Amino acid sequence: MSSEETPRNESPQPPQPPQPPRAQPLPQAQPPAPPAAQEPDASQADVPTGRQRLGAAVWPPRVTRAQLIVAVLLFVLGLGLAIQVRSNSDESALRGARQEDLVRILDELDNRTQRLEDEKQRLEDQRTELENSSDQAEEARKQTQQKEQQLGILAGTVAAQGPGITLTIQDPSGTVESDMLLDTIQELRAAGAEAVQVNGTRVVANTFFSGAAGDIEVDGRRITAPYTFKVIGKPQDLEPALNIPGGVVQTLEKEQATATVERSEKIIVDALRPAERPDYARSSPQ
Repeated sequence: MSSEETPRNESPQPPQPPQPPRAQPLPQAQPPAPPAAQEPDASQADVPTGRQRLGAAVWPPRVTRAQLIVAVLLFVLGLGLAIQVRSNSDESALRGARQEDLVRILDELDNRTQRLEDEKQRLEDQRTELENSSDQAEEARKQTQQKEQQLGILAGTVAAQGPGITLTIQDPSGTVESDMLLDTIQELRAAGAEAVQVNGTRVVANTFFSGAAGDIEVDGRRITAPYTFKVIGKPQDLEPALNIPGGVVQTLEKEQATATVERSEKIIVDALRPAERPDYARSSPQ
């Protein structure tokens, strides 16, 4: 037996299965590098801030139609309330007046109504006379003369006389203002005064009062206290109009002035105004 032969008692070795490849360890992930600081984009710089967006939403205001209607209704309601409050304040003087004063005021209103009714009846009678007169030309001439006298009294170009009152205002403290005298004229006219003169100055439609207390002028002519008003009209209407609660007399008394009213059956108003010819107005046939 040769040495090259394999001994029989030695069994052959079984083949070894192939070994699986071993897992290799994965390389560790490196942490991401922090992003480099980027410069702000121009588009991001134009983005408005929260305060800017709030301001843009509030102003300019966007008014809807419903809001506008509500605003108008509230304005009308407020105006009505203001007028009501003012009306109530104006009537407060009458609410606190005595019964005798209220009766006198009612009588004054009744007298004014009666004067208007009398004037209406007189005009209707004149129209009837013109329609029925046989000599309409003569009747028209008479009525024209009467109308001329009436207009002359109103314009202050002719003297007048008749029943009325004399109002004397004493002002020892020099506190009576020009507007108080103007209020007196307005009150007298409302009570039916037909002719008035103040300290020798005839009061007409365009008369004005100016100046401060102690230096009052009527139509540019200076007058001094005592202020004397000669008034032609119905005394029963003129005197109560000055003595109503909150009227002329009480207003003057608050300014430490005194007002004295005297009735008379004959008051002469002889202060005259020059007749002025209008520059532009001309009579019309109609």
